[in-house]
Amino acid sequence: MSTPRAVAWAGADPYAAALRTGRGPLFLRRGDGWLLPLEVERWCARADPVDLAVLDRCEGAVLDVGCGPGRLVAELAARGRTVLGIDISAAAVDHTVRRLRSRAPGASRALRRSVFEPLPGEGRWDTVLLMDGNIGIGGDPRALLDRVARLLRPGGLLIAETAAVDVDERSEVRVVTGTARATGEETGAVFPWARLGTPALSRYAARSGWRTADQWAAGGRRFAALRTRSASSRAEPPNSTAVISSQRAG
Repeated sequence: MSTPRAVAWAGADPYAAALRTGRGPLFLRRGDGWLLPLEVERWCARADPVDLAVLDRCEGAVLDVGCGPGRLVAELAARGRTVLGIDISAAAVDHTVRRLRSRAPGASRALRRSVFEPLPGEGRWDTVLLMDGNIGIGGDPRALLDRVARLLRPGGLLIAETAAVDVDERSEVRVVTGTARATGEETGAVFPWARLGTPALSRYAARSGWRTADQWAAGGRRFAALRTRSASSRAEPPNSTAVISSQRAG
């Protein structure tokens, strides 16, 4: 089950409103007033060349954690890949489903669910994506890495987008609009978040038994590819039927 604080992001009305319009400005704001811009316009657009290069690295069946409005899920589905996007925001899942209908008719590969809740294909995913800073989900990178390791098959691949600077930060944040930024008006619920640069992610990964497979930068963004421990026996990959049969939470 998702915790009340995990659900806080799902109830962040400014986020839902921004996804409906496809526009910001939108920010994560710490208690001290520091702001992190959220790239709503890019998330709501089609996958860009940097995204496409990341998707070219994906292996087998892909789980996109924190899929947002679904640009990556739609691109992978259009390529004929087995893919599931999960997000705790109803607005994000609805946006993803609409996008799939236009780009990959017949596909409905989006589920309203926290990464910490039971998911289809546990232990059998080939690739997990944590894009757009989603390594920060839950505010505890070690716990998130441990959870992702249980979702992946032995030797599976995690691709994470890290902060553009060397940072290792955990904080309480809330989603605010550009108007709230100017007026100081409090909007959205508080929830835990983390920001990690690639060096910090590598440190957490090493302590959790991951192996760093690659690191790279493109278009002003930074990424790391990690692998779980391999095992002598390899689980079967999740099949399309298993994924599609449990798409939408009631």
